[in-house]
Amino acid sequence: MSLEKLVVVGGIAGVHKVAANRSNGLIIENLDTGKKRFAPSRKHQFTPLESITIYTDDDEETLELSKVFQTMFTKLEEVPVVENNVSNDALKEYFGKIIPNYDRDRVFIGDMKKMVKWFRFLNDRNLITLEEEKAAEEETVENTDE
Repeated sequence: MSLEKLVVVGGIAGVHKVAANRSNGLIIENLDTGKKRFAPSRKHQFTPLESITIYTDDDEETLELSKVFQTMFTKLEEVPVVENNVSNDALKEYFGKIIPNYDRDRVFIGDMKKMVKWFRFLNDRNLITLEEEKAAEEETVENTDE
């Protein structure tokens, strides 16, 4: 799964796709409707999903959000995603099952809630795929180009 073109915009709900980059902001595309709009950088903060990592206990190492989503996706059958309004203890327990080595001191409840919310948003729209499937798709495209 590529989070390359996906961005979270402060003040605008959901995850959006970057359609174009302007010097004074971004043109973002709604993933549901495909409608594009301008989000000025004076008013909004932009967070590319590919730049987000979470802390782990492994000697100052971090884990990319795409890998967190991959783990959540692969363990979906055995560990279903928690609801958005679940208790803090249940959320910590869920993350302990998904990423046992996440840093319990530096990964906050708010961060966990955002990750669950983003995962649900992307998974509901079938935008999360396994890395192996993506590699196979890229290989197929390369073979047809030859």
